[in-house]
Amino acid sequence: MAERNKIFFFYKREDTILEKIEELKFLASQEGFEVVENEKEANIIASVGGDGSFLQAVRKTGFREDCLYVGVSVFDLGFYCDFHIDDRAGMIEAMKNEQIEVRKYPALSVTIDGQGSFYCLNECSLRSSIIRTLEIDVFIDEFYFETFRGDGMIISTPTGSTAYNKSVNGAVVDPMLACYQISELASLNNNQYRTLGSSFILSDKRKMTLKIKHDNSHYPIIGMDNEAMSIKHCEKLSFELTEKRIKTVKLKDNSFWHKVKRSFL
Repeated sequence: MAERNKIFFFYKREDTILEKIEELKFLASQEGFEVVENEKEANIIASVGGDGSFLQAVRKTGFREDCLYVGVSVFDLGFYCDFHIDDRAGMIEAMKNEQIEVRKYPALSVTIDGQGSFYCLNECSLRSSIIRTLEIDVFIDEFYFETFRGDGMIISTPTGSTAYNKSVNGAVVDPMLACYQISELASLNNNQYRTLGSSFILSDKRKMTLKIKHDNSHYPIIGMDNEAMSIKHCEKLSFELTEKRIKTVKLKDNSFWHKVKRSFL
């Protein structure tokens, strides 16, 4: 941690936590960290809030690979937040006694109409913007796989498998697996229309392309993690798991499966 001593705090300017933020900054200064006000100068970015704030911190700072991201929760601990804002002594003890480790999470790349590319840490979701089904041709690599008809689709990373993906009965995936998952939203399956009807998982060596058929569909709403994108009239989206890895600071005794059990069992 000696070489990474410039820390930037990402948080919402809310009166309820401003005092605690100042206490965190003071504590960081006491422990030898330099608190900076420009995230571009930082090599540690500490998100204060919850998992949603962590996702925003990664997105707003450009999915940087040259820094460490730290999640500090204001309420309950989450999947990205190993530390609680009121347990400042625990944070220092963990760092001093080497109870922390760096874990790397893959980012999903989304290319829209062969032009702009975006990254997701959790998922990309496509949903109909009106009360009408979407029609989407699904290609795996260059192979035509199926035509989906329904409310939409969710494409999630392993760490995102416990979020929106799980709410539609997608599988919970170990983050140590280099893959991404595709789950359906209310697909039509009858004598006329047919899809796989279940989630499926692709390796990091595969590329998936979705081509939206506009003869019977409206343009979808596209969500990247917890943010809706202001993109209209898209026709093709391509997905692949990139080599980009987001480095996060985690407690050694708080694995992904510890968090799954704590959150759902």
